[in-house]
Amino acid sequence: MKFVMFQMAEYLNLITASSMATTLFFGGWNGTVCRRLPLLGPVYFTLKVLGLIFLAMWIRYTVPRFRYDQLMRFGWKFLLPASIVNGSFRQR
Repeated sequence: MKFVMFQMAEYLNLITASSMATTLFFGGWNGTVCRRLPLLGPVYFTLKVLGLIFLAMWIRYTVPRFRYDQLMRFGWKFLLPASIVNGSFRQR
């Protein structure tokens, strides 16, 4: 039951984040013919939310997960030198 509650919270978070992104960045309920047919507003909103959920799940399921040691190696061997080089080009 704990695992089910964890998964439900994860999906609820995904739905909430997609709804907020749709509202803030993708025009919310506005669509192509919403001025003539205002009842299509919730349909447009739902389609946009479902599109963002699909995109988030697609990225989550296709990008591999990294182990802790791989992340640490990436941070020390790539990100730290890149930040030092980036800092050296900073204008003073």
